[in-house]
Amino acid sequence: MSTVDVRERPDASRRRVARAASRRRLSALGRAELLLLGRNRGAVLTALLVPLALPFSVRPVIDQPGLKAQDLNVGTLMLTAATGFSFLFAVYTSLVSAYVARREELVLKRLRSGEPADAEILAGTALPALCLGLAQALVLSVGCAVLLDAGAPEAPYLTLLGLLLGLLLSAALAALTSAVTRTTESAQVTALPLVFVSMLGSGIAVPVDILPERVARVCEFLPLSPAVRLVRAGWTGELGAGQATGTVLTALAWTLVAVFAVRRWFRWEPRR
Repeated sequence: MSTVDVRERPDASRRRVARAASRRRLSALGRAELLLLGRNRGAVLTALLVPLALPFSVRPVIDQPGLKAQDLNVGTLMLTAATGFSFLFAVYTSLVSAYVARREELVLKRLRSGEPADAEILAGTALPALCLGLAQALVLSVGCAVLLDAGAPEAPYLTLLGLLLGLLLSAALAALTSAVTRTTESAQVTALPLVFVSMLGSGIAVPVDILPERVARVCEFLPLSPAVRLVRAGWTGELGAGQATGTVLTALAWTLVAVFAVRRWFRWEPRR
């Protein structure tokens, strides 16, 4: 037994040291990325103000008589829209620009030649945007609950799960989109297709309740639809156990597909 203990302790110690070193590298990369983000005023304004302002632009759609007849809570719909805009603008579009800029400036290439692993580099770059998106979503949730009478969530664990899955998937999709983006100037253009599709079909700018039934069923399988649906269901309690499980599995499937695609096609050096 003593021989086994002697052999196991160094391995356990090495694992702890490796995890601590990984956390330090992630923290350092996150701080550096936060500093760079703070210097880009356009990106900061887009990440901060757009998710806060755009939900109010969809208020006319939410106030339609058809939605009122279905007894849908305006606060819940506004909260869902605000969270979806945080996914798209605080995380997705800002990270597409960040990944492309770091690649074109050879930052990613230099980092990759050092100690950080590929996953650490990508996660460290995404860390400030993910924290910003999470903070926005939490502030907006409290605001809608208090000011728009959204009430308390029926199943808060679903909202939290949808929020986390949406943030992770948005970051993975941003890394994937950067692979087909040549310059930082074109980053906003290559990000537009997913932004428009998600706004119109994932229940962000247009509530799924006003879409035709067949269209709504197809839109359920869009990348961000499961996460947005979970966020809303956490407040309304509209999903049963089976439906919630299916929605979570769909979100996880999209996340795994996106991560696999990033590992396969992400570009670490400038496109030529």
